[in-house]
Amino acid sequence: MIKVAVADDQALVRGGFKVLVDAAEDMEVVGEAANGAEAVELVARFHPDVVLMDIRMPVLDGIEATRQITSGPDGAATKVLILTTFDLDEYVYGALRAGASGFLLKDTLPEELLAGIRTLAAGEALLAPSVTRRLIAEFVRRPDGSPTPVPVELKGLTQRELEVLVEVSRGLSNADIAAQLHISAATAKTHVSRLLMKLHAHDRAQLVVAAYESHLITPT
Repeated sequence: MIKVAVADDQALVRGGFKVLVDAAEDMEVVGEAANGAEAVELVARFHPDVVLMDIRMPVLDGIEATRQITSGPDGAATKVLILTTFDLDEYVYGALRAGASGFLLKDTLPEELLAGIRTLAAGEALLAPSVTRRLIAEFVRRPDGSPTPVPVELKGLTQRELEVLVEVSRGLSNADIAAQLHISAATAKTHVSRLLMKLHAHDRAQLVVAAYESHLITPT
């Protein structure tokens, strides 16, 4: 069973997500939080696989809660899926930099939300929706609307690793990267693992941010 925690300051929203998730045969809600501080406590107590995280919450917002969760002892095991009302919310970019593994809009279809939870639980980042790439590109292009970029050192990467990073930033899976670069899926996975280690990235979502912030990828 995929263990899910729901963090949102609106009780009706939390209740709706709980009903949806509990109705799925392969997942269950293990806890609810009305603010970011409660979300951090939930992760420490129940060790969920995925946290559905709202951004604007009292006491502790979703960005700081995400940062504390992903930098904590369960950071590698618990994935944060940001749920937001706006597709160009500047705070989402901050959440991705804080370690979130992806985000969806709150009006996403139920089956898409469940699929997103399964994607994160399987260890992948939710980067497929084009809105994710638009958001990252938009806020790297306009530094006045985003956090101060953190320089990313790419000199230690091989040429092949740089090529793989470019494909990761386009939202390609390991299998797609393998086909694009004419390498095996196992080799693509190894390159991605090395990128995560060398760039000190939490997961593929942060690799995408790194590619944009280092200007390896230029927003179009």
